[in-house]
Amino acid sequence: MSALTLTPRALYEEVAELLRQRIFSRELEPGSWIDELKIAEEYGISRTPLREALKVLAAEGLVTMKVRRGAYVTEVNEKDLTDVYHLLALLEADAAAVVAEKATPQQLQELADLQTELEAARHDRDRFFEINEQFHRRLLELADNRWRDQMVADLRKVMKLNRHNSLLKSGRIEESMNEHRGIVQALLARDPHASAQRMQAHFQNGLQAAA
Repeated sequence: MSALTLTPRALYEEVAELLRQRIFSRELEPGSWIDELKIAEEYGISRTPLREALKVLAAEGLVTMKVRRGAYVTEVNEKDLTDVYHLLALLEADAAAVVAEKATPQQLQELADLQTELEAARHDRDRFFEINEQFHRRLLELADNRWRDQMVADLRKVMKLNRHNSLLKSGRIEESMNEHRGIVQALLARDPHASAQRMQAHFQNGLQAAA
């Protein structure tokens, strides 16, 4: 791998993003030791920006620092997964309630259009994953709370460490699509309570499939 070149953002942030993608792609497996010397050599950098990058990933929960042993890719256990899904359910349910009350008709139509795309992608798992993420991201953008957005972004990074993605379970894509349909119906009806309830149920069902 050729040496990294500095862009307008700090070098350690570039390194953090490269490592983040290697973790999400399972090139760096959960529980595996991160060989700092090897990675520094691969990227043609000193260990200082690498260690700063590892601190960033540790703050996100993707890396665990062990005294005198170095950095390891975090392993997500059942309690971690339950806790993450619980918080995501609360945060995104609240966002759904806000959107049901405050979104413009055009903004609600955006979500309905994404739902239509989601249904069309039911037989293309990668595309379904992509649109599913777009839907949740857009809902949060419309709810317009940057602190909630940051919390959700960090929680979703930890959720990606799970070896058994909920959408990989047989039949889960169809179930997820139906749950999304119910959420969109509640949003279009401008029913905050139903929108929040259905979003919470969506995450609870996702947890059962991911466990």
